[in-house]
Amino acid sequence: MSSQHTAGTRPSWVDAGLFPFESHFIELNGHTVHYVDEGSGPILVMLHGNPTWSFVYRDVISSLKDRFRCIALDYPGFGLSTAAPGYGYKPADHAGVVVEFLDRLDISGATLVAHDWGGPIGLFAAEQRPDRFTRIVLANTWAWPANGELKAEMASRVMGGFIGRELIRRFNVFVNALVPAGHRRRKVSDAEMKHYREALDTTERRNACAILPGAITGARDFLADVETNLKLISDLPTLIVWADADMAFGDNDRKRLEERFPDHTTVIVKGAGHFVQSDAADEVSAAIRDWWKD
Repeated sequence: MSSQHTAGTRPSWVDAGLFPFESHFIELNGHTVHYVDEGSGPILVMLHGNPTWSFVYRDVISSLKDRFRCIALDYPGFGLSTAAPGYGYKPADHAGVVVEFLDRLDISGATLVAHDWGGPIGLFAAEQRPDRFTRIVLANTWAWPANGELKAEMASRVMGGFIGRELIRRFNVFVNALVPAGHRRRKVSDAEMKHYREALDTTERRNACAILPGAITGARDFLADVETNLKLISDLPTLIVWADADMAFGDNDRKRLEERFPDHTTVIVKGAGHFVQSDAADEVSAAIRDWWKD
């Protein structure tokens, strides 16, 4: 493992100007899980997708921490977290870690804020611990198996196949290609890109990133369980923040979420890319503030 990822230590490449939060570490089943815990007030539990980490929420956290307690964690192998030997890096594995995290911090009365893979991972955790959540915020994500959707099936088979996994492991293509492409409103700075690259700086570290594309089709049972159990949390007030220039998720995904969460408010972020919380942080933050007031 890279010497830059010593368990429980914040690496020197993390710029306190870009990520001006205290880093906390907690041991969970052999993993060392990094998280930030900023501000006070109603709790927002923020879950990232692939290939990002809590860094992707930094501007939203800075904007909201005067009103909310913002907790954002990194799954094992992502960001500043380190995984125990033999960890599978599958969605169900990450979801189990999130459940353990909620229990250890005894989080209650929380709002789940979930993006990309954070959606099914976080919704599974909320289904397992429905008493810990009172609201949900979903941003460009999903909550069901890929059943024949051509775009999802192709992405999973190409990037989740042997060649795709090797491209991710050897050349960090998910970071180098997807992070810039997922920002449509603004250009990601070199300093920001360094924080995504350094978090996945070795072939071993990039296993975390390489496993998830194949899980779009390979984790159908897990995703089917998430969908089946939505009934346990579907009555919660839900904010859907949707970037309409996303390369991964489109109107059909948004409408499907709206159907599954009847008590929803939808805010369309026009022209924003997939990483909406980073591409249009001001609008995402304002949407959460306004929705909470209502």
